[in-house]
Amino acid sequence: MDEITDGPRTRDDAGTRGSRGRAALILFALVFAASLFGIYTRPIGFLANLWPANAIMLAFLLRVPAGRTWQGWLAGAAAYLAADLLTGASLPKALLLNSANLAGIATAAAIYARRPADMIRLRQPASMLFLVLTVAAGAAVAGVIGAVANPWLFGRQLLSGWSFWFATEFVNYVTILPLLLAAPPFGALPGAMRDGLRALPTARILPIAALALSCLLAAIVGGPGAIAFPVPALLWCGLTYRVFTVAILTLLYGNWALIVLASRTGVDAEMMMISIRLGAALVAIAPVTVACIAENRNELLGRLRHIAAHDHLTGTRARGAFLDDVQASLANAREPAAILMIDIDHFKAINDNHGHAAGDRLLQSFAGRVRSCLRAGDHFGRMGGEEFAVFLPATNRAMASRIAAGILGALRDDPFEVDDDRAITLTASIGIALIDGSSPPATESLFAAADAALYRAKGAGRDRIEVARHDPVALAG
Repeated sequence: MDEITDGPRTRDDAGTRGSRGRAALILFALVFAASLFGIYTRPIGFLANLWPANAIMLAFLLRVPAGRTWQGWLAGAAAYLAADLLTGASLPKALLLNSANLAGIATAAAIYARRPADMIRLRQPASMLFLVLTVAAGAAVAGVIGAVANPWLFGRQLLSGWSFWFATEFVNYVTILPLLLAAPPFGALPGAMRDGLRALPTARILPIAALALSCLLAAIVGGPGAIAFPVPALLWCGLTYRVFTVAILTLLYGNWALIVLASRTGVDAEMMMISIRLGAALVAIAPVTVACIAENRNELLGRLRHIAAHDHLTGTRARGAFLDDVQASLANAREPAAILMIDIDHFKAINDNHGHAAGDRLLQSFAGRVRSCLRAGDHFGRMGGEEFAVFLPATNRAMASRIAAGILGALRDDPFEVDDDRAITLTASIGIALIDGSSPPATESLFAAADAALYRAKGAGRDRIEVARHDPVALAG
């Protein structure tokens, strides 16, 4: 519960309380609707009960900080009671059953309380394992109350009450909660779904087709082993798709297993029903775990590729990556282009007089100013030390000269602050080599021409631009 002070109410206080109130209302609506869904879609027989409300409330509390208040808990409890009372349950029965729901949610929420956001959002390899252990604890606590309720409400034994309640809670959490935790923010959900549909042809539709086929085969063959038929296809999905997509598929699989396979056991086969529930949940764990590991691995590889391709200090492309970019652009170029070779004037003196820390900050400032002068399709890289290069596609001599002049102006017009009371004016020398687009030039010759123009600019007094004297066509390899 958040602390409420006795001081005067400020605009921030009012806004915070307003967000808590909105969160509580949303939570009430979600839990109320989910509870009604669970009640009205309940098949004949107590053991086939489907109850998504607990997973929804837990996910809301984990993802929405404003809901983790006494108002949020009160709204959730009120939603459970309202749904039961409106559908004919007595008050004692509603209080007992929903105390089990809230006890399980509170246990899981308390365990999750100090976990990092990446763990909660299933972005760490061990996220799914932690989720399974957490919801198992919540389901076990709920099962204790369910065991007490079972003899009184349903005339059954304590142990069967605990086992049924544990299995039902565990299955619902494991199949529904990963989807809710991995889902993108509500506002970004339409865009994420559009991107996912566009990516399906390239990400391969075969895993989903294999999953549908294996479920159909399991329904036809039947038997206790049928629940495992979709496992290879689910693992394939885990290796192919993102966690959110895999969570959707495992939710569909879990419901299919409970509806299609469990319906064949008969309403009195209590232990068989519990076995199928737990089996479906345990099968659903594997593909989501695989997806978590694969997604984490892909993100790590992406970061490593970014680090390898970018200069760590300035964020520009590293020399090798920049040369690869230019090579790829030149291979398909059929229009004029230009290369700028840029060297910061007197950089060594700046390092010697003001220290290497100031030199590093100067390089970062320099890179930011150059970027502000470039267009969206231009390439910018650090060649080494204080020397940088820019590749300008679809650029003639006049445009290249204007961009180069803009870079010099951006440096001169904004002095660089060495420390709190000293500033220096930055200048640079720029050499330009041009490509006429009639034939692909040799990259080495192009850079050599731009480098020669750069050294002429430095020899002519610095803070200036020189264009390569070579005929652009002569640069062709």
